[in-house]
Amino acid sequence: MKMVKGKNMDIDTTTVPATEFMDEDPPALNEEINNVATLIDELKHEDVTFRLNSIKKLDIIANALGVERTRNELIPFLQESIDDEDDVLLALAEELGKLVDAVGGIENAHYLLPPLENIAAVEEASVRDKAVSSLCHIAEVLPENHLEKYFVPLLKRLSVGDWFTSRTSATGLYVAVYKRASPTLQAELKTLFTNLAEDDSPMVRRAAAKALVNLVSEVSAEDVLVTVIPLFQKLAQDDQDSVRLLTVEVLVALANRLSKEQTKELLLPAFTSLSNDKGWRVRYMVASKYVELADAFGKEIARENFTTAFVNMLKDTEGEVRTAAASQIPGYAKLVDKSVILQDLLPCVKLLVTDENQHARAALAKDISGLAPIIGQDATMEYLLPLFLQQLTDEFPDVRLNVISNLETINKAIGIERVSQALLPAIVELSEDKQWRIRLAIIEYIPLLAKQFGSKFFEEKLLELCMSWLRDLVFSIREAATVNLMKLTEVFGADWAKSAIIPEVMKMTTDENYLHRMTTIFALTTMAEALTPIMVKESILPTITEMSKDPIPNIRFNVAKSLETLIPLLKKDPSTTELVNSSVKPTLEKLSSDQDVDVQFFATRALESNV
Repeated sequence: MKMVKGKNMDIDTTTVPATEFMDEDPPALNEEINNVATLIDELKHEDVTFRLNSIKKLDIIANALGVERTRNELIPFLQESIDDEDDVLLALAEELGKLVDAVGGIENAHYLLPPLENIAAVEEASVRDKAVSSLCHIAEVLPENHLEKYFVPLLKRLSVGDWFTSRTSATGLYVAVYKRASPTLQAELKTLFTNLAEDDSPMVRRAAAKALVNLVSEVSAEDVLVTVIPLFQKLAQDDQDSVRLLTVEVLVALANRLSKEQTKELLLPAFTSLSNDKGWRVRYMVASKYVELADAFGKEIARENFTTAFVNMLKDTEGEVRTAAASQIPGYAKLVDKSVILQDLLPCVKLLVTDENQHARAALAKDISGLAPIIGQDATMEYLLPLFLQQLTDEFPDVRLNVISNLETINKAIGIERVSQALLPAIVELSEDKQWRIRLAIIEYIPLLAKQFGSKFFEEKLLELCMSWLRDLVFSIREAATVNLMKLTEVFGADWAKSAIIPEVMKMTTDENYLHRMTTIFALTTMAEALTPIMVKESILPTITEMSKDPIPNIRFNVAKSLETLIPLLKKDPSTTELVNSSVKPTLEKLSSDQDVDVQFFATRALESNV
């Protein structure tokens, strides 16, 4: 019998199933055997890269070994390899969950539990999480008798483990077992989970709080009242804020499960306590889930009890809390009366526009437009538009970007004409700012504005401004202006560019200032990438070749660089390919003998690389 040796493990190559081609093609079979033997050998390789590669191909190894040897040799072998690098263990935890068929199906899936149990107790949290995920997957497919015989004892061992790591992992397994357990076993599981929720280790209590979210939907209505809510209330008053903050999601789950009367009686006090918690991280979590909480509690309870707490969060001493609350303003505004928005929320919005925390201002700018459809045209014109104007001049670019990105919502609420009357003057003013970096920022937002306004309106109001940037004194502005034209072409289409932009650009080809003529080359070359080859032939190429006669060397060598860029574009269409030889090549050959060495260099490079 032929054997291929791996470290601490043999593979019997005669167990590889024969095929009808075996006699005809033995080298291929031998190669497959050798590949599997190599993978097995690499499972204990000193280099972690080799071990990792082999672990990721466990299914190949298992298929080669067969069901019986995978159960009796490979799995025990892997269990001995638990003391390894985190990356290897992470991959192993994932792959083991995929080997149910490789060990003989669900009747033998329990063979995969021992190594996963060991991995679930390691120190690295991401590895434990992956092991828990694989264990839950196996728990869902195990036969019911195997669940109680093999999985429940594993769960109990992890739940009472000496190290907090095993107890932490145990919390994530209860849902998978509970929903399939008998009433007697469910009672035992509730007791074990309660012990974990009251564990001395904050890490375990954190994990229990996180697991409680999923458990809420699996237990009976009686168990919610008798078991889950007391656990939630205790965790919500934990001395560690890292535990308390995780109970916010439990609160949402419970509010969705209970009746309105039960929610008000049993959960409202906890909401009040958490929303006023001394730990800012807890208040942040409440703020970030505020609309979700309000929806779960119901509109009636929210209107009566949530506004004061929300206003307090919008004015919180911590910037992170204000930022989270700002993102919830439109969602919460949908649940309350318009009078509440105008009297309670808008004063907070005005304060946030000038908030010292730039992230709070940016979050507000991103979501404030959502108020426009809620409060209507007149209120938007009176209250919101002045705030938008103020945000457009914010020193933090994200604020300006967020306002412009969400103009469409305002357009729908009050109409494009009103938006343009109010905001366009501010945009134009910023585009002419003495600080070139501010002008640059506005240019970068123009394509976004184009999408909001549409081609006709844009052509009337902003196209002239875009063309003026091509003559700016600062090169970075001129460069950005050319990129802007390409993006506008992508927004409105090549036909629009052909009729609206290219004729305007062409006017600069005879400009006395050579810098402007050079910008023409940059603009046409950049735009060409967004045009069809036919349009390049008709609208771009003739102008570029004509400019090869320019008296300024800098113009001529940029013509050579432009032609180098245009050649691949022309070659995309059979009808324009011939232009490379009939027009582009003669122009480059002439430039390659230019008296200026730089012109010669770029022309020669273009000829050598493309023609």
